[in-house]
Amino acid sequence: MSIDFKDHGKKPYVVNIEDATVQNDNYRTTIWTGSKLQVTVMSIQPNDDIGLEVHHGIDQFIRIEEGQGLCQMGPSEDNLNFEQVVSEDDAVLVPADMWHNIKNTGDKPLKLYTIYAGPDHVEGTIHPTHEDAENDPNEH
Repeated sequence: MSIDFKDHGKKPYVVNIEDATVQNDNYRTTIWTGSKLQVTVMSIQPNDDIGLEVHHGIDQFIRIEEGQGLCQMGPSEDNLNFEQVVSEDDAVLVPADMWHNIKNTGDKPLKLYTIYAGPDHVEGTIHPTHEDAENDPNEH
């Protein structure tokens, strides 16, 4: 099934989320942005990571579809006191205001999708690479 990788937000939308996640080759692709929820699919290259971040006032759900990684979380960027290996079919729940990162520790892309409650990225965001995301003036 071919996936239309654009933001379908604020309209009814049905997608096979596993197919969308596995087929996505961009670092980040926003596929649906509503007023209180956002869904992105991500492909993290080997030895790369999501990037240490915190979402103020936004809870986050992450599901690993393919690959393996190391999840770290904590109350501050220099106190990541939670650490756990993650792999296919694992779900990671990140409380609002919690610093977190997931590093790809495998030898193939780490494929995941994430749900933000509420939106964290500008509607329609596509970052082909991690570097593109870091250089996006709309990212915080």
